[in-house]
Amino acid sequence: MSYQSVNPYNGKVLRTFDGLTDAELDSALDSAATRFESWRHTTFTERAVVVAKAANILRAHLDEFARTVTLEVGKRINESRDEVRLSADILDYYVKNAEAFLAPQHLNPSSGTAVVESCPLGIIFGVQPWNFPYYQLARFAAPNIMAGNVVMVKHAGSVPQCAIAFDKLWREAGAPAGVYSNLRISHEQVNQVIDDSRIRGVALTGSVEAGKIVAARAGLNLKKSTMELGGSDAFIVLEDADLDKTVKWAVLGRMNNMGQCCNAPKRFIVAEALGEQFLAKLQAALAEYKSGNPMDESTTLAPLSSEAALLKLLDQVKRAIEHGATLVMGGNRIACEGAFMQATILTNIQSDNPAFSEEFFGPVALVFWVGNEDEAIALANHSEFGLGGAVFTRDVARGKRVASRIDTGMVFINHPAGSAADLPFGGIKNSGYGRELSSMGIQEFVNKKLLRIVSIDAPA
Repeated sequence: MSYQSVNPYNGKVLRTFDGLTDAELDSALDSAATRFESWRHTTFTERAVVVAKAANILRAHLDEFARTVTLEVGKRINESRDEVRLSADILDYYVKNAEAFLAPQHLNPSSGTAVVESCPLGIIFGVQPWNFPYYQLARFAAPNIMAGNVVMVKHAGSVPQCAIAFDKLWREAGAPAGVYSNLRISHEQVNQVIDDSRIRGVALTGSVEAGKIVAARAGLNLKKSTMELGGSDAFIVLEDADLDKTVKWAVLGRMNNMGQCCNAPKRFIVAEALGEQFLAKLQAALAEYKSGNPMDESTTLAPLSSEAALLKLLDQVKRAIEHGATLVMGGNRIACEGAFMQATILTNIQSDNPAFSEEFFGPVALVFWVGNEDEAIALANHSEFGLGGAVFTRDVARGKRVASRIDTGMVFINHPAGSAADLPFGGIKNSGYGRELSSMGIQEFVNKKLLRIVSIDAPA
């Protein structure tokens, strides 16, 4: 498998890296397995020293880390800086809270005493995507390393320099060899890793297709797995919403990272009473986005992550129009060097249109109008995905009522779905299973071991 940095702003190849041989992979597995036997017995305080130092290094070298993201992904430099800050916050969050989250749980059995301990499992293998090349690693690595596990990561082939930078970060922070391992391996070698008896858990963030393959392989090996597989989040606008504020959040949510976010709002479900106004304001706001160098802080519209990503999105828009969708604006690549696409709005999307069920991973907004609250909820739930969603209304109690009826892992009220260290992240249906971040994320790959103390004289 090729690991190659290509700058999506100009299409230039930055660097190419060789993958690991099978012998090198086996050596890395040996190192991680050996390290686990000592790392599992370190204290929370000892682990915290390493993880806290990693967070400090991220902040101290903010621009250096951010620049690598922008070069490999095309993300606007300010967004790259925000990602580095969020990654550091996640590390610090588990430094401060891991011990409390995994504290022994004392039970109250009918006789004797009992306690549930949280014990590390071993090597946890993560397969991670390109769109947030540090944040994805931080939310996987931090809780597991603080729990006493060791981690091995196969990152996306398009972000090898980000992967190397994050691997180097742990060494500079003082993590012993084998605590964190970056694996430049092929898809075939991914199967070898999952099959290996030294691996005790598997976590993937990626496409539905990749999730099915990796989850099936983990299942064949009876290994715990978590899957975060994208989404087509609904952004519901009820008739009593504050329209100007709602449009502001709609645009920011959709255009963050050029729309290449799993939990970005993608389907805008708007009450008919506000439909024309919402559409007009959305179009006007998106028209203000101007393409430019993502290293320039004044740029508002960055390239997509790759030429392949651009071509896929253009094809999706084309097929949507061929099946009856109305193109309100955009729909084309921008006539300049790089993988740039116009901000795009599609309406009149019927249930037999492929666009109705697909995830659009880019600056494309699908707008639907509905007659009432029940129709909005039904349309929001008419999706194979179930990651996140949002409800906008002046009536918070109403917003909560609507949110409780939406079949997703996360729903935000009066804000697009987001991510923070102390909020659980994950979905249902084709968006996957399991949770990352918060107290829930650190519980996924630990053994909940019962210790039962009974008097030797107690009756059977």
